Amino acid sequence: MSVVAVQLDPQLMEILACPCPEHAPLKPGTATDPLADYLTCTSCGRSFPVRDGIPVLLLDEAVEPTAG
Repeated sequence: MSVVAVQLDPQLMEILACPCPEHAPLKPGTATDPLADYLTCTSCGRSFPVRDGIPVLLLDEAVEPTAG
């Protein structure tokens, strides 16, 4: 099974935002894997999983950015 970048409707991507206080836009993939099934906040750096084509935008489910 190959890893595929998140494929979501462009109109949906325009309205999705991180649940952090900044409500920043999200971008597909992660900082370390641009083809991962995640959406990453452009402000706080948290990555949110996309499961079965559905973004899981819960802070409890987010992967925190690594310090580096």
